[in-house]
Amino acid sequence: MRGWWREFSGLVLPTACGGCGRPCTALCEGCRAALLGAPACRVRPAPEPAGLPAVYAAAPYEDAVRAVLLGHKERGALGMAAALGQALAGAARAAAGPCGQGPLLLVPVPSSRRAVRARGHDATRRIALAAAGELRRTGTDARVAAVLRQRRTVADQAGLSAPQRLANLSGALVVAGGGARLLEGGRVVLVDDLMTTGASLVDAARAVRAAGVGEPGNGPLRGDRYPGQGNAGFTRSAASHQWPGGGAAVRNAGVPHPVAAVVAATPETFAINRN
Repeated sequence: MRGWWREFSGLVLPTACGGCGRPCTALCEGCRAALLGAPACRVRPAPEPAGLPAVYAAAPYEDAVRAVLLGHKERGALGMAAALGQALAGAARAAAGPCGQGPLLLVPVPSSRRAVRARGHDATRRIALAAAGELRRTGTDARVAAVLRQRRTVADQAGLSAPQRLANLSGALVVAGGGARLLEGGRVVLVDDLMTTGASLVDAARAVRAAGVGEPGNGPLRGDRYPGQGNAGFTRSAASHQWPGGGAAVRNAGVPHPVAAVVAATPETFAINRN
């Protein structure tokens, strides 16, 4: 009921820009340019945690972009979902690249049930659905595969350091039963509204890999790093069919090598963009 009322009130009540508060427009030209005016690019936090997939972001998390994201997530400005979905679609398209077969499978990083209840809606999933619609509208086969679940309670991330966030989220996510089948044959793109330290995306990528989804061409066979002992991580050889530490065996020579897309990332992750 709460979400329905928010959407209805956004249609019948006077609107203000979700970025700057200017009256009579949902998103003014200047704030729209801050969100959508530049191509999505690769971002990396510092320090970059082992196991972080390649992440692409649409805009820095500051000023108008920060206001729009917070308004949508925390204050129920559901009318912002379309613009945020457009931004996420651009980041997902950049993350997936021009190669590969099958549809783009947007896999939202889930919030806790407690957070979803408190907000009255699932912000990340709503943006992901808008992004999939935008991708289809512009000729890219895409759909949302909401297969990740939290299997244990995690602490509020606010105020935690980067190592504490990694520890807090380590092993928290899992692919729901039967979810692995939904990821086969597509290009997996993990999606979230915001990246700060990258901890959520690290565990989301681990969960997808642990599901043992086999999809030739979804990622190169190479010595990728996975969270393990210290900052060194683990390396999986191309000949191996078992993840270090006894993880699930893959079903063929290809393994899921997910990439990630977010609406926004901290300005520092843009400044430290290294090729």
